[in-house]
Amino acid sequence: MDLAAFVDRLRNGSAAKFPADANTLAFAQKLDSQDQLKHLRDEFVLPTKGSLKKRALDGSIPGQAANNGINGTHNTNGAGGQSADADKPCLYFVGNSLGAQPRAVRDYLNAQLETWASIGVNGHFTDMDNSPLRQWQDMAEDCAKKSSDLVGASPHEIVIMNTLTVNLHVMMASFYKPTAKRHKVILEWKPFPSDHYAIESQVVWHGRDPDKSMVKIEPDENSLIPTEKILRTIDEHAQETALLLLPGIQYYSGQLFDMARITAYAKERGIVVGWDLAHAAGNVELRLHDWDVDFACWCTYKYINAGPGSIAGAYVHERHGQVEWAGGSGRPSYRPRLAGWYGGDKSVRFNMDNTFVPTPGAAGYQLSNPSAIDLAALSGALSVFNKTCMRDLRSKALVLTAYAELLLDQMLEETKGDAAPIFTVLTPRDPLQRGTQLSVLLRDGLLEKVSQALEENGAICDKRKPNVIRVAPVPLYTRFEDVWAYMQVLRGALGL
Repeated sequence: MDLAAFVDRLRNGSAAKFPADANTLAFAQKLDSQDQLKHLRDEFVLPTKGSLKKRALDGSIPGQAANNGINGTHNTNGAGGQSADADKPCLYFVGNSLGAQPRAVRDYLNAQLETWASIGVNGHFTDMDNSPLRQWQDMAEDCAKKSSDLVGASPHEIVIMNTLTVNLHVMMASFYKPTAKRHKVILEWKPFPSDHYAIESQVVWHGRDPDKSMVKIEPDENSLIPTEKILRTIDEHAQETALLLLPGIQYYSGQLFDMARITAYAKERGIVVGWDLAHAAGNVELRLHDWDVDFACWCTYKYINAGPGSIAGAYVHERHGQVEWAGGSGRPSYRPRLAGWYGGDKSVRFNMDNTFVPTPGAAGYQLSNPSAIDLAALSGALSVFNKTCMRDLRSKALVLTAYAELLLDQMLEETKGDAAPIFTVLTPRDPLQRGTQLSVLLRDGLLEKVSQALEENGAICDKRKPNVIRVAPVPLYTRFEDVWAYMQVLRGALGL
């Protein structure tokens, strides 16, 4: 079975059915030879085994002196730290926390810095020849256009601004309007802490009691939240609920929620629907407009690779961005929101008038002049996505993740006689209910030992205490060979 056949099966929700020789370097390399996206790896600077040990800046960039190991193989004999391995890329499986650096980002940042140095404030209004960037005041709009395929919305419905938690607050300021009857927010039991803080503080800001206004959906014994349980919760609280705000992908388990079905179900019951797409944007295919989502927010430093703490994105359905002029008041009518100068329409922005005229669409929710440096980094990262499409990235990701799952399952089979499983995969087995992440719950007492062994061998993932490692093979820059090599390192770390 070739790579395309694996994709077809997984897209239909079926198991991949890998052959008997799947756990071999030769098989992984065969899949890589069929990968139509393998050239995208060249677009990234991956840390090397040597650079991971760097503790002082020396002007070098990983891979500059070598060929960055694009065509090389990985040493998986557990003898990490050898000089022969120093220039080889590490096994970077932590894109769900911080994506690898796109090569384009350096060029885009240099273009912004040259513009600033050369023409100063005029960079706001000048499109420079030979530059990959737009004039500064149009850069957010340009990034919105480049983000359209990532979230399944028109550029008109996307705004690039702030950071994720700030955008959640900005959106809830407009969309969470509690009344005596409808005041509840439906959320998950244990979202990423920042989401919980944001929701709780909004509830308190409106004078409500979090114990009475926050409805927390708890997972089942497998750490998952079935769609049916979410729908039952909606039914139970529908008449009192003002907002449903869930993650597209749950950060701990890696579960991908059925956003289309959940959104439709909640909206039929008069509930405003928002999604936190921190782990979904750039990872899975999204259709925010078609699903009739009211608003969504996402960061850009995970699967979108724009850099640590990079500027974030938000989506607002087109009906909530309308600006209407009626009557003789001379003032526009629009959805109430927090307002700021850069949300004002560009045609009148510099009139310095105190009448706020919002830009139609999501851009009218902007507050401040966004950082041109941040936008340059994001624009560079998005330029890589514009060389492919989310459907193709998702197709490769499905097989990468299924291949990693197969190799994990083989380890479980080898240790099935143990008194307790050496680990448990929390992430759903159904390929359509997960993104590019497998959350591995290790047996008690193994986390620090395994994490240290992975790090020493240049196999990078992140850990979530008490006992979970999250393994994320990102299709933009991860090869099937990397998945195979990573699992060989993990085998050694587990003593297999």
